[in-house]
Amino acid sequence: MLKENLMILRNIHGLSQEEIAEKIGISRQAYAKWESGASLPDIEKCKRLADIYGITIDSLMKSETSDGKTPVPPPPKGKNIWGSVAINERGQIVIPKEVREKFGLTVGKRLIVLTDDSEGIALVPAEIFDAKMKNAMRYASMRPEE
Repeated sequence: MLKENLMILRNIHGLSQEEIAEKIGISRQAYAKWESGASLPDIEKCKRLADIYGITIDSLMKSETSDGKTPVPPPPKGKNIWGSVAINERGQIVIPKEVREKFGLTVGKRLIVLTDDSEGIALVPAEIFDAKMKNAMRYASMRPEE
């Protein structure tokens, strides 16, 4: 878990082992041992790593997969990967319980379905979408016409 995340994050950020080791204040060899799984960083070093990559210590330590095999990089702070869901024969999905609890999704709660042809689907609580649209319309009405 940790060693895979360290390799993925370092590569995503375009850093060498030497560059990340320098940012943390350790030798390249010590960092290489973390990526190989030969040793583990202490909690202070984990905090530094999490700060450098803009993630939480928790997400640095755990791993997620998109298909049960392919590792997914830890998400930035405030973003989450809750796992995958399957669409049933009626086109329905079950939103994981933890997500429903975190966002107060109860029976009858309205969600807006947003899509991007190249990126996919997003679900947004209707009250958040409505508030953002009202703000956008208010802002648009304050701008002088060009």
